[in-house]
Amino acid sequence: MVRRLRLNRITIACALTLAGVLATICGTPARAQDIPDTPAGRVLRAWLEAFNSGDRARMDDFLKSYAPKLNEAVIASAQFRGQSGGLDLLAITRNEPLSIGFRVQEKTQPTVVAGKIKITAAKPPAIESFVLRVIPTGGIPEDIIIDAALRKQVIGDILTNLTTFYVYPEAAERMARGLLEHEAHGDYNSAADGDDFASQLSTHLVEISHDKHIRVFYNPYKLPADLPALSPDQLLENRKAMARDCGFRKLEILPNNIGYLKFDFFPDPMACGRIAASAIYFLSNTDAVIFDLRDNTGGDPRMVSMMCTYLFDQPTHLNDFYERKDNTTTENWTLRYVPGLRIGHKPAYVLTSSRTFSGAEEFAYDLKNLKRATIIGETTAGGSHAMSPHRAGDHFTIYVPGARSINPITKTDWEGTGVTPDVSVKADDALEAAQKLAAKKIQQDSDRSTARTN
Repeated sequence: MVRRLRLNRITIACALTLAGVLATICGTPARAQDIPDTPAGRVLRAWLEAFNSGDRARMDDFLKSYAPKLNEAVIASAQFRGQSGGLDLLAITRNEPLSIGFRVQEKTQPTVVAGKIKITAAKPPAIESFVLRVIPTGGIPEDIIIDAALRKQVIGDILTNLTTFYVYPEAAERMARGLLEHEAHGDYNSAADGDDFASQLSTHLVEISHDKHIRVFYNPYKLPADLPALSPDQLLENRKAMARDCGFRKLEILPNNIGYLKFDFFPDPMACGRIAASAIYFLSNTDAVIFDLRDNTGGDPRMVSMMCTYLFDQPTHLNDFYERKDNTTTENWTLRYVPGLRIGHKPAYVLTSSRTFSGAEEFAYDLKNLKRATIIGETTAGGSHAMSPHRAGDHFTIYVPGARSINPITKTDWEGTGVTPDVSVKADDALEAAQKLAAKKIQQDSDRSTARTN
């Protein structure tokens, strides 16, 4: 099940290091001078030059000029630049005054990436959307124009997937009726661009279901119906690629011997388990720990379980997962074994914001209800459903929430409501509040220990 999802007007896909990064597409590379001298082309040229410079200040200047409100774009661009070593332009795939499609290849890897930039008509222009997607192994680049027949096929496939997999059958029926009504009213007739069509479908599905996990994505490539299984060597290379960014952003010892760990998603433990264990080992001799999930958008449920396990010495029932397709419920406990040291019983604090989503919410919700951590910050985004990708034709994928969490204590989940903090403060003030509470708790524990000794 996939839990991680970033929802922004600009999406710089951090899946750039996920499975299938070893695709190679032959052809004559394009030259920088081949970029058309259009408003969108000039933005693409400026981005490539800033990106390939390796200069963080230059990249920041570009983003301030064209996307001043999107800090995540700064982070994602800087991380990807460090991983790729820069990009070579392979081809211009679509050329319109305010929109440009392109393919680039990493300088240090055989990874090919399809991109698209759309800008506003304002002067100076602003980036309206910016998408980068890896062409996976076996993928054939094909940026197509959407016509009526394809729209109808995609909608039909989406309805089938919703009816089969969506966690609540009644809600699936409502979404199906809603999409058919939009189609009958001609609301999709002008959608000739794949990303625009996918965005329209996603917006309507979320409006009907209020489920923040459901999304439709356009793929500017065609996948064969039956993908060959990855070889052991390919799996190893994919995990190495994933391990380039495991989401751990900051690790330090704060005053009063308080450990602090900020991580922004829960990665695949097969790729990043050792890094997670090393981070916990670093925190093991502190007197309290703070987990900063204010920018964490979820991820792999297995890593959620692994990170929870470090906070318990005995087997602990975390939650259950109900899966619609098989009508089964599976208990989810802490793991029998995790590498390295455990944190033990020391005080733990989890920082949240309105951006905290999905698997990050699960981490906070489980620990809160088990009274193992104090949650500090803002009520979270409210997305508890686990989702899986399903094909909708050759070029579209719908992520269908097909499972839900059932907490053994509350008998419910945080879908639509979010996780309410124990201490409600603005997200920007959460770290300071946690440090004060942790320092007070450490002092109280020290005083009690001294009193017992005397």
